[in-house]
Amino acid sequence: MKTGLVLEGGALRTIFSCGVCDAFLEAGLPLPDYTVGTSAGIAYGVSYLSRQCRRNLKLVTTYAGDPRYMSMRNLLNPKNRSYFGLKFTYETIPTQLLPFDYDTFEAYPGTVEATVTNLATGQAEYLEVPRREVPNLVLEASCAIPMMFPIIEINGQSYLDGGCADAIPWQRAFDVGCDRVVVVLTRERGYRKDADASLSLLEKTYRKYPAFLETMHQRTERYNASRDALFALEAEGKVLVIAPEDTYGCSRTEKDPEILRALWQAGYFAGRRCAGQVQDLWFA
Repeated sequence: MKTGLVLEGGALRTIFSCGVCDAFLEAGLPLPDYTVGTSAGIAYGVSYLSRQCRRNLKLVTTYAGDPRYMSMRNLLNPKNRSYFGLKFTYETIPTQLLPFDYDTFEAYPGTVEATVTNLATGQAEYLEVPRREVPNLVLEASCAIPMMFPIIEINGQSYLDGGCADAIPWQRAFDVGCDRVVVVLTRERGYRKDADASLSLLEKTYRKYPAFLETMHQRTERYNASRDALFALEAEGKVLVIAPEDTYGCSRTEKDPEILRALWQAGYFAGRRCAGQVQDLWFA
């Protein structure tokens, strides 16, 4: 038997899944054998694997409103070219301001992967997350929202946000052999993604990557179909899905600490309610 945890992305909305994971830690649940996440799902998710309960809550409520973390100034800076301050986010915070426990993360005996989208192929790839790399380029690539981040180069390949190709990588968990899977979503169960209004701008910006553009044109349909298939598996008892009842209007670049705290709390109580089910699914 192999246990798996899947974390959807959603930038700052991912504070919901942080609350879920914090509840798991406080309940004393052992960590799963395999963890995979997309974008902020895995970027924040590594704090769960380093067993740093409530670290992400402190991070977002302290720094979401800090222009060094998110601002147009960062995006317009030719040395940064991202809405998120890359050095501040991926180096200064984890090594100085809110230290990440690299030792505990390195000691995690399971496998941890981040979903990225290969611009040349338009396909999702699942890269193992380095345990001590600073800055962590795999996490940067997984979070690299089109037009809000620069293209991230890793081993000669060009990558952007994993959510472009696989926002909820539950199938990956089954493909690597997991048979006891928990999936944490960051959108309500009734949510349906609408067509992307930025497609024309994407076509101009990434015209050198036709396969990636094809993926972006299919993104809405694929995302909704992925959710439908996931809920069908849940109905069959093959997966446990945890989703917010309400996201309180939280945007992916939310800066209001009260909204972020409320969504974390919703995740925390959802995690507490589901802890017994997770225990039975993973470790019975």
